[in-house]
Amino acid sequence: MRSPRPYSPQAGPGAQSLTERRKAATQLDIARAACELFAEHGPDGTTAEDIAHRAGVALRTFYRYFRNKQEAVAPLLAGGGDAWRALLAEEDPGTPLAEALERAVTRSLSGQQAVEEGLEVTRGLLRAAADDQALRAVWYRVNQDSEENLVPVITRLVGPEADALEVRLLAAAATDAIRVSLELWSTTDAPVSGPGSPAELAVRCLRDLTGAMPLLLD
Repeated sequence: MRSPRPYSPQAGPGAQSLTERRKAATQLDIARAACELFAEHGPDGTTAEDIAHRAGVALRTFYRYFRNKQEAVAPLLAGGGDAWRALLAEEDPGTPLAEALERAVTRSLSGQQAVEEGLEVTRGLLRAAADDQALRAVWYRVNQDSEENLVPVITRLVGPEADALEVRLLAAAATDAIRVSLELWSTTDAPVSGPGSPAELAVRCLRDLTGAMPLLLD
């Protein structure tokens, strides 16, 4: 059998064919099943066969998309970053960047989908990742991908003449603000909204990390 390729984010929905959208939907079904099982039984207590069975697909279908069970969670984790970047991209160029970032972060972490599914799933997954190095590696890689994909979004908002280093630093800080807030929140039983929620923690992290950055002072 050929070595399956690792999961990689797909192009935006507008660029996908019907076949690609079906593949993406299957990947997401597998990812949801993997997250549920990891939260219920832990990575050590979950096999690729278990995930395929929960997702309602054949094991060969699982390995068509993912090389191992930990990789299977990547589409669901990546979806959160995709959502918040899309919200930031809705902002008009010239909008005060600090306001735009906080608005997008807050909306992405307090929207109906995030509250009803994404946040609790992420909390269970991050708890499971505490003792699984491979699962943590997927989490960090997804965040790295999100940071890189954030650069052109910020560049569009501030203009192509902005200093590339400052843009990259802001992308890293904004991504880490969300990552750290979710990691901290996952260790608690704090609610998904209100005091101690991911949205509140992320805004606090964002302000602390970016308050003195030149791009946000202009």
